[in-house]
Amino acid sequence: MLNSLDLKGRPQDTRVVVAMSGGVDSSVTAALLKSEGYDVVGITLQLYDHGAATHRKGACCAGQDIHDARNVAERIGIPHYVLDYESRFRESVIDNFADSYASGETPVPCIECNRSIKFRDLLSTARELGAAALATGHYVASRLLADGSRALVCAADADRDQSYFLFATTREQLDYLRFPLGDMTKPQTRELARRFGLTVADKQDSQDICFVPTGRYTDIIGRLRPNAIEPGDIVDLDGRVIGGHQGIVHFTVGQRRGLGIASTAPLYVVRLDAASRRVVVGPREALRMDRIALRDINWIGDGALDRTVGDGLEMFVRVRSTRAPQPAWLRAADGGYEVELIAGEEGVSPGQACVFYDAPSGQARVLGGGFIQSATAKSAVAKGAVRRQPVIEAMRG
Repeated sequence: MLNSLDLKGRPQDTRVVVAMSGGVDSSVTAALLKSEGYDVVGITLQLYDHGAATHRKGACCAGQDIHDARNVAERIGIPHYVLDYESRFRESVIDNFADSYASGETPVPCIECNRSIKFRDLLSTARELGAAALATGHYVASRLLADGSRALVCAADADRDQSYFLFATTREQLDYLRFPLGDMTKPQTRELARRFGLTVADKQDSQDICFVPTGRYTDIIGRLRPNAIEPGDIVDLDGRVIGGHQGIVHFTVGQRRGLGIASTAPLYVVRLDAASRRVVVGPREALRMDRIALRDINWIGDGALDRTVGDGLEMFVRVRSTRAPQPAWLRAADGGYEVELIAGEEGVSPGQACVFYDAPSGQARVLGGGFIQSATAKSAVAKGAVRRQPVIEAMRG
């Protein structure tokens, strides 16, 4: 049931640090490794002022979570430490989150938290403690390759797969990380929690934006970046003013509800112009984009990225965590890289991640990814709408 950790030496002589958030997944990870005989050390990170979020359902890294993690550690008999990472989390995640929204993007704070807090700072702490690996409760798997390196692959449970949020993991980090739940389903995890007698067996899952105790992310942005809450115009694709708004942070690309505009046909947010504080709206067909410019690419596929891409690399990409991977091409463009979505995609938003896979389903290998800088349509026509025929068969032919 437990994935082999592929670690040298006997378990009883091998220390493994487990990142314990206080939830059922990381708790079971710690209990599993302890039952296998590993020298397990649990670490919980205090990431923000948890007073307001202590009793809010769906929070994580809050006061109650620290208490739960400590109880689990006592139950399974492992040492447990709480580290104060508030300042690091504020600088690396919360400030980045606010800046991204203020610039008209839709960020994914979990990606930045994994990249800069858990898999950089916490990983460094695990090494200092003499651990052979850092294990987490993420639903993703790690596979040993023939050359001794490791590949990141999707979880066996597609409904729980978290590979989208881990694309920024580096090759060096992958060599040190382990994900024992990669071949398990959530019901199996909860059943194991009951067998181990863990009080968190039926605890509610945490939400993505863990540091927003009220659930209103605009409150944080308004406090940190007041200019992002300034009013502006809502315009159509021709630039005609058709309404007003109280801040671009209240909108995301693809949004339909809450526009406050009377229209005979449905209107959607097509793009956000932070410089002019304009929200551009249009018909649904104007949302379909097929070219994505990327920044901050992380490549964990085989070989060097530039040599592997060459004139173009066929792959599958996911532009939102809730959407299935779709066929695409990755190409070099203007000193960077560009993805062409073969069938196009609606609601592609700057700030989101575009994650690369070698297959559309199953335990596909994660090849890396990047953050969406901008999205355009190959064939823009009147009023910015896109009219094109799918070219899947043509591309494959």
